[in-house]
Amino acid sequence: MSLPYGYLIGLIVLVLPVLRLPRLPILPGTAVFLVTIAVIELPFIAVAAFAASTGLAFAEGDLDSPVAIGAAALAAACLALTAWRGMRTGRVLQVAMGDTPVPTRLPYWRILLCPFAFRPGSVERVADLSYGPAGERNLLDLYRHRSRPTGAPVLIHFHGGYYAMGRKNSQSLPMLHRLAAQGWVCVSANYRLRPDAGFEDHVVDAKRVVAWVRAHGRAWGADPDRIVLTGSSAGAHMSALAALTADDPAFQPGFEEVDTSVSAVVGLGGYFGPYFDRDEQTSPLARVRPDAPPFLIVHGDHDTAASAADARRFAEGLRAVSEQKVVYAELPGGQHGFDKFHSPRFEAVVNAVEAFAEEAFATGGVAGRTIRSSATPAPRGR
Repeated sequence: MSLPYGYLIGLIVLVLPVLRLPRLPILPGTAVFLVTIAVIELPFIAVAAFAASTGLAFAEGDLDSPVAIGAAALAAACLALTAWRGMRTGRVLQVAMGDTPVPTRLPYWRILLCPFAFRPGSVERVADLSYGPAGERNLLDLYRHRSRPTGAPVLIHFHGGYYAMGRKNSQSLPMLHRLAAQGWVCVSANYRLRPDAGFEDHVVDAKRVVAWVRAHGRAWGADPDRIVLTGSSAGAHMSALAALTADDPAFQPGFEEVDTSVSAVVGLGGYFGPYFDRDEQTSPLARVRPDAPPFLIVHGDHDTAASAADARRFAEGLRAVSEQKVVYAELPGGQHGFDKFHSPRFEAVVNAVEAFAEEAFATGGVAGRTIRSSATPAPRGR
């Protein structure tokens, strides 16, 4: 009796997402993230693919082996667990947000039928607006409703990519599109990359985007007094540093007098340690301050590319100093890059971002709290 090795190898991709692996070096950590992210964030498509492949294997007589039957049962159980963890995201975020109500409704029609980040017809994208002197790396895209609203809140997003790769119009698009469809003005910006640029250049570029919104936002329908700064992975590191160095002339060459403060910051699967081979002063934790804006930090507890422990440490250090709200939520089963699709997990995160931003705009924030998934151990000393 021969084993269906091709079928069994395919099942590994369904089992791997349920394992809690440690943070890995850049290449293997990214590889695990890329292999598993579609299963983790698109579980309903994974269910359909699993059913089709299992049906084909059965029709061809490949499930006669007890090994194959056992492997199929294990994969089915792991896939069910993966989907269940994604569906728990809203509950975890609500506990993390405390008294701030988070909407629970999800757009299941989109999650099931069109989970990919296609821009809706109600949203226009104005591409390649220049915000600085660095050519292509200082261009931004602007998203807004085709009705051209005025006085709209602003969301600025920076992509991830280890500060060495990546581009605007590639990450968190489900959030940018959804908020723009609801009347926000959303900005996604390129920035200078390694090795041609370094730590200071990245922070300067982030603050240049804020300065651009201050100077030109009203012409595009934005309210420059209501800015939420957000980023994925390295972009979260960059957003945190830009917010924590507001109005610091050392990072505002040629625009020292511009107000670069923001209303709130959202970090999505962020890296919060020191900048590569630089010292601790390049870490957001070294820059925490009492007048920091409210922060919402969301991280997957299965992230193999950016440590959840580092994100938690930054949230706790910031909360110990800041006078504003600091929310930290660890998403059960979440991997790096959970912002790619209209998944149950990311749609719940966008609900929380909206609720958090509304509170920040209205009140400036209050003392926050943290929540971890039940499988996450408490930090030492607690």
